Amino acid sequence: PSNYSTAPVSEFLLICLPNYQSWQHWLSLPLSLLFLLAMGANATLLLTIQLEASLHEPMYYLLSLLSLLDIVLCLTVIPKVLAIFWFDLRSISFSACFLQMFIMNSFLTMESCTFMVMAYDRYVAICHPLRYPSIITDRFVVRATIFVVARNGLFSLPVPVLSSRLTYCAENTIKNCICTNLSVSKLSCDDITFNRLYQFVAGWTLLGSDLILIVLSYSFILKAVLRIKAEGAAAKALSTCGSHFILILFFSTVLLVLVITNLARKRIPPDVPILLNILHHLIPPALNPIVYGVRTKDIKQGI
Repeated sequence: PSNYSTAPVSEFLLICLPNYQSWQHWLSLPLSLLFLLAMGANATLLLTIQLEASLHEPMYYLLSLLSLLDIVLCLTVIPKVLAIFWFDLRSISFSACFLQMFIMNSFLTMESCTFMVMAYDRYVAICHPLRYPSIITDRFVVRATIFVVARNGLFSLPVPVLSSRLTYCAENTIKNCICTNLSVSKLSCDDITFNRLYQFVAGWTLLGSDLILIVLSYSFILKAVLRIKAEGAAAKALSTCGSHFILILFFSTVLLVLVITNLARKRIPPDVPILLNILHHLIPPALNPIVYGVRTKDIKQGI
């Protein structure tokens, strides 16, 4: 311990893609285009839903919530990454780093929870169509939004709090483009076992419970659709779930690839998980509004 510097760390340095720094200017072009696409598409969707009276329905309010979460996630991560790529602005203050960590952890699980609420919305619409107007109301959307924000905000808050209370020694260089918990906490000279354990348990509890409820909802939907005898009715019922299912597929696939690459970290270049983490904050937000805009007639007409 006597070999460590006792001076408190006031800022961190983000070393983005340490093995491929010559690629950063080239990577910045597709990343900036995806960022502009995500911002523009989500802003267009939000504006369309706000201005078009026919879209003032619970399903589209939930879609607005998803777009807001996407916008905040993008703005939290991508501008800093592009600032590193373009202007070499690698420093990030102690407080800004942990604020970024909190937003990334909480808003990621908020998106997952929103998908779960949207799956329930589709379940009621198809399995209990006559009761849909009385169950899925504006009040339901308000309560669901409060639940999404409160549950995930409270469970995610200990992650940056635990990391910020660690003792950071002389090393302040983060080998990542963003302030992830594991990248930051490994710089500490304290024991980080509980920190990592809490993130693992909380993350998989929140994301896992959402996934189970989504699968259950779609199981009931599929069961109900297969019972429909009228010609074309089954296809029409499933088409209302198509956009939502595609969004969940995008979200889950990118997340799954990210988890697998982190588990196989020793077998692949360390920059691959870093790049995938950045793309996870860009690809779903860019595709979500486009998928709904293309596949939903009311939104296309509204735009």
